[in-house]
Amino acid sequence: MTMILRRLDGFLLAMLTAIGLALLHPALGTGDGPLHLGVVTNLGVALVFFLHGAALSRERLKQGMTNWRLHLFVQASTFVLFPLLGGGAVWAAQGRVPPDLLLGIFYLTALPSTISSSVAMTSLGHGNVPAAIFNASLSSLIGMIATPLLVGLMVSTSGHGLPLDQAMLDIATQLLLPFAVGQALRPWLADFIARRRAVIGKVDKAVIVLIVYSSFCDSTAAGLWHDYAWWMLLGVGLSVGVLLFLVLALTTLGSRFAGFSRADEVTAVFCGSKKSLASGIPMAKLLFAGHPALGLVVLPVMFYHQLQLVVCSMLARRYAARAALEDA
Repeated sequence: MTMILRRLDGFLLAMLTAIGLALLHPALGTGDGPLHLGVVTNLGVALVFFLHGAALSRERLKQGMTNWRLHLFVQASTFVLFPLLGGGAVWAAQGRVPPDLLLGIFYLTALPSTISSSVAMTSLGHGNVPAAIFNASLSSLIGMIATPLLVGLMVSTSGHGLPLDQAMLDIATQLLLPFAVGQALRPWLADFIARRRAVIGKVDKAVIVLIVYSSFCDSTAAGLWHDYAWWMLLGVGLSVGVLLFLVLALTTLGSRFAGFSRADEVTAVFCGSKKSLASGIPMAKLLFAGHPALGLVVLPVMFYHQLQLVVCSMLARRYAARAALEDA
């Protein structure tokens, strides 16, 4: 728990610092500003997904492939249950919440699950780790296609347009292609990746912070934040908190109704309730390229990421205690 909170604090501090700098001096970090962050972040996104591809072990995936009922449950939670809740929230709040913020909330619900924290929480809670690795990795692959399709469907039904063809092309060239190249080169890079896993994790986070900084610079330069007050931030925090509570409750009850073992329940809850900041921020940059409210769109993802780490780490400790009692 202490280690998780220490990492959370450092990463959170970096993002808050980036947001503060963007609010104070936005001209420096805009996409076409002096730092050329539009090009830099595009290259950073490609590098991150190349490293993700090189780090993905096909052998470990095969270990957790057989439990199809659990896999179906997790993927349905990620790409069916979540978007249904997000669509309901958008429908209920229309006219009372800024449209860009509603788009951000639905975008959060359309994202894939995380890999690192899902597996870490599953391990901490004495769950089915091979199945967690398989589901989290599969979710990331599905999300490269499902997330833009879900967002495009929601945007089209709301009467607005999204250049989905161009967005899918950008995702294919900047996410899928580097990922595939990394996976193809894994036999030669696996040892290098394993020895430098900590450094690679910092590269991942650095790219996210740069994208957050550039997005908030663009939004501040466009005058977006003058239109909203402090209550908006409070509302975002409350909304994602309710969403996390609902999904944790539904996945817990659903896994018990399905008759999963305790270890499979842990995997179902943690993999089915997570949303990936590492995929979400780069993908938002491609899906909403040039959108002046990109900073507002990614705000729910940033809030949810921090909240899920804190809440799920506490829940993982409870699962671990329950496992210890069963063993005793």
